[in-house]
Amino acid sequence: MSLPTLHHYLATNMNLKNTVFAVTALLLNSALTACGVGEASTSNDELSVATPLQVKVVLPHRAEIFATYHTTSTIASDVDAPVTARASGEIIDILVEEGDRVERGQILARLDGDRLRLELNQAKANLEKTTREYERFVNLHKRGLVSSTAIDGMKYDMDSLRATFELKQLSYNYTFIRAPVSGVVTARDVKVGQHISDGDTTFKVTDTSKLVAYLRIPQSDMSKFSAGHVAKIQVDAMPEEVFSAAISRISPTIDTRNGTFRATAYIDNDDGRLVPGMFGRFEIAYESHTNALIIPAAAILEEDSVSVVYVVDNGAAERRPIETGIQRDGNVEVLSGLDGTEHIIVTGQNGLRDGSRVLANAQSPGPVIG
Repeated sequence: MSLPTLHHYLATNMNLKNTVFAVTALLLNSALTACGVGEASTSNDELSVATPLQVKVVLPHRAEIFATYHTTSTIASDVDAPVTARASGEIIDILVEEGDRVERGQILARLDGDRLRLELNQAKANLEKTTREYERFVNLHKRGLVSSTAIDGMKYDMDSLRATFELKQLSYNYTFIRAPVSGVVTARDVKVGQHISDGDTTFKVTDTSKLVAYLRIPQSDMSKFSAGHVAKIQVDAMPEEVFSAAISRISPTIDTRNGTFRATAYIDNDDGRLVPGMFGRFEIAYESHTNALIIPAAAILEEDSVSVVYVVDNGAAERRPIETGIQRDGNVEVLSGLDGTEHIIVTGQNGLRDGSRVLANAQSPGPVIG
């Protein structure tokens, strides 16, 4: 091959190779563009910014809210009287049984009191005889027939016999075992034919119309409580029922064994539904705020030790630091940070940032139960 021919061959092949490289690069670029490579990142970012997040919102509302303290205690009777015998003898009659309601002074049982009855009749006769003698001596003294010394001696005898009669009468009355208080017979410890002695326990009468509970409250909370505070009670026997009690007094001293003070709460139980010995759960309302601004507790986030909520403003989430007050039943009192007209995000607020685009659906606020 001649030299000019060789130069022509090389030039032709180099042009062809460059052309192939150019065409190949163009095709690759077109293919990548068609597949979206190189634009996907930008498109997704734009899509995430443009698509708002779905959230649920609620309006704050105003209501009364209570601060409460929860504790437990056993319910007891404030009047629980053992009935003791005041005379010795044999039980000859029992007039009541456990569960019977009795009034104060009502006879519960009788002892054999024949001997005491006879002694009483004898003392009564002696007193009546001496009384008539004294009256006769007084009349004679008026006529000057009896001295003053004789009158005085007769009077002393009459007073002594009167005292003896009253003692015999008291002893005989003790053969009737009576209820010391009004209430329900909760125990019968005797039976017919049993011989008892003075001081033996025969019955127990409990007044269940007014019950009591002694509540132990930490000394750190002592300043929050005072007489007159109301408590709600629930018992296992009637879990759906709520009963009420009122704190009557508060001990001025602290129990050094457990660092608590004792609050005494009385419970009206005229219907008799509660029974002494029941275990009660007490909720004491010690502080109340009327017309409080309230939001659901679920709306609140803790960010850097600050309570915050997110509100919707022109389709965007806005971060609002707030100060909270009383918390109760899933609701929280807002002391500052809101004016009550904002739409508070209660669902979907986790992960939001100030300015995030949101799409809000309204949710009805829950009631606050005082």
